[in-house]
Amino acid sequence: MKTILVLCTGNSARSVLAEAILNQLGAGRIIAYSAGSEPKGVPHPGALRRLAVKGIDPSAFRSKSWDEFAAPSAPAIDIAITVCGNAAGEACPLFIGAPIRGHWGLPDPADVTGSDAEIDGAFDETWRLLELRVRALLALPFDTMEPAELRAALAAIGRMEGAA
Repeated sequence: MKTILVLCTGNSARSVLAEAILNQLGAGRIIAYSAGSEPKGVPHPGALRRLAVKGIDPSAFRSKSWDEFAAPSAPAIDIAITVCGNAAGEACPLFIGAPIRGHWGLPDPADVTGSDAEIDGAFDETWRLLELRVRALLALPFDTMEPAELRAALAAIGRMEGAA
């Protein structure tokens, strides 16, 4: 079983959604967590609504610091994936100690303003793009891949549709 830590700056939107999708689709193969270098403190309401729509209990999610995963009692992390949008000028956190890193940059749906319907549309699109990536990862024999192979596969997944 691989452990995956999904990182972003605020840990309120993309990383929370990715954690949920990874745990839902990868049950039995992976355990996913999310964290941020500068956590917002609470998940974005749009993320919580998207989780509820997908039948996932949103109360299980919180915005947390990556410091929790650097503590001696923290689970060992096999893969760290950043989801911040480099193209948008966001600074991506770099998690020290994860043996395999990947970047799946996507635009931040939390930046969308407007009606709840417009915001929910942005979160729905982010969910769709993250789900494509997670399904691509789960199609791989990642348990038996060499680290360099897995790094290359994570990079290719990160260049899929919608990359930022």
